Amino acid sequence: MSPVRYAVSLDPLSHLYTVRCELADAAEGQVFSLPSWIRGSYLVRDFAKHVLRLTATVNGAPAAIQRIDKRSFRVTGHGAITLDYQVHAYDSSVRKAWLDTHRGFFNGSSLFYCPQGHEQSAFEITVAKPDAALCPGWKLATAMSEVAIDDTGFGTYLAAGYEELIDHPVEMADFQRIEFDVDGVPHSLILSGRCEPDAVRLAADLRRVCHVQRELFGQEPKLRRYLFLTQVTANGYGGLEHRASTALVCARDALPRPGQTGLRKGYRGFLGLVSHEYFHLWNVKRITPQRFAESRLAAEGYSQDLWAYEGITSYYDDYMLLRAGLLDAPAYLDLLAETATRLQRTPGRLVQTLADSSFEAWIKYYQPDENTPNANVNYYVKGALVALCLDLTLRLKSSTTLDEVMRTLWARYGRDDKPVPESGLEHIAAELSGLDLRPLFDSMLRSTAELPLAELLAEFGIKAVLRAASGPTDEGGRGEAKPATAWAGLQLRGADTGISHVLNGSPAERAGLAAGDVLVALDGLRVTNANWNKLLDHLPMGWETTVHYFHGDELLQTSLTPVAPPLDTWVLTLAEVEGENLERRRKWLG
Repeated sequence: MSPVRYAVSLDPLSHLYTVRCELADAAEGQVFSLPSWIRGSYLVRDFAKHVLRLTATVNGAPAAIQRIDKRSFRVTGHGAITLDYQVHAYDSSVRKAWLDTHRGFFNGSSLFYCPQGHEQSAFEITVAKPDAALCPGWKLATAMSEVAIDDTGFGTYLAAGYEELIDHPVEMADFQRIEFDVDGVPHSLILSGRCEPDAVRLAADLRRVCHVQRELFGQEPKLRRYLFLTQVTANGYGGLEHRASTALVCARDALPRPGQTGLRKGYRGFLGLVSHEYFHLWNVKRITPQRFAESRLAAEGYSQDLWAYEGITSYYDDYMLLRAGLLDAPAYLDLLAETATRLQRTPGRLVQTLADSSFEAWIKYYQPDENTPNANVNYYVKGALVALCLDLTLRLKSSTTLDEVMRTLWARYGRDDKPVPESGLEHIAAELSGLDLRPLFDSMLRSTAELPLAELLAEFGIKAVLRAASGPTDEGGRGEAKPATAWAGLQLRGADTGISHVLNGSPAERAGLAAGDVLVALDGLRVTNANWNKLLDHLPMGWETTVHYFHGDELLQTSLTPVAPPLDTWVLTLAEVEGENLERRRKWLG
């Protein structure tokens, strides 16, 4: 069977990719389709909506296109089919496609129609170099196999199947490339965007993070190379995993500059992002839930186990920084405290179970609204803490650990790309430990009961205490413990005095305030985003005061009675212990 061939050219000024697809041996009424979602991001995104000017020829003559649904169409005739179309690319996330005179990026799921029946065919793509006057110094980076490329990376690549084709994003820009080796595997950090990083430090730190993860899984799988395709922006953050690469967005200030020392918060966050997406090389990209693997990307794939893939990865991302020696134990506990604090400040943890959060990701996680904190629990955040509780339980009551569970999942499923059935991790954890873990999993996953964090941590010589927040920037952990004096239970939007969320049972809710209202004055003083908390702190606790606000275009007033702030901020510290507790802590934290 002849390969399916695509030719891609770039029009950066119009933000358009022009694509030609050639299929030499098409059957009568050949069907073509685009995915509706991209693996690793659980929302139907309808990539076909960005396609323009679609035409077809069969054996060189114009052919009719018959629409089947929003993502699929049929071409009348058989033989050699050529499709021509354009894709508008102006989505700066890691999930779709982008093109301007500064940078180009695409996932194959945004550009390449798949001919039905050819999913296992070879796919060949040729990307033409853009006009050098518009895009000076541009290079191309992708983990796809090269066929014939020039010294800048533009040219022809080959993928063994459609799933492989759409799992290799392409980055194009006048980027920086930082090379480093991890246990014999070439790795590259690609940085697109203005930045002046400490390349030596980045290479050394990323090498350590990747090494401890490859060590966990016995230096498997063998890779030709691995790429971190990174867009550097003013304040971005995010990532999407792939089998031999990841697409990242990071803030410019998060990267270390030459001469900077210490582990600043921004750089710590970048290392955590790198660690998270790299761990997906195993957990998600190869240790894959059966429900997702069965999906042909036409519609949602539902699983109650998403917490095990994103949550466990979120547990390991910072844990691997500790193992790599980039964090010490107190700093790692601060990160755990921040995660526990995010959960504690979410009333939705008492409403939605973790299993339901996993199942409903398609309609809830990626589409938050004003009631999200009250109604939903984050499967990344609670999932990470469930992974922590599971790891500590296994270490406390058996001779196994979560490490062994993950290695067993790799050996039985991931190594041979065999999907994991629902509840597969639960069964393996019970099997390896010899424990009846069903009550624990029922409580943590299928109920809204509080997690046994403090109790389990105490067995490892960790003191866990809840305190009130010291202010809006207090994310948990050690630091200034002076609490705020008053609490209203509302959150303001980024830079103005509009209300984004009102928490259930809060003074703001009792005052009749709602998301979308805009605060004007508190106790006769003008409210700004910067002074709101200071104005609250100046009020005597329990003091009833007047709030003026806009509800739509109406200026209204109400009475607000702030109360003492809740104890919703975790602090985790190393306790003075000895004996078994100390030994368990050493084995866990090093």
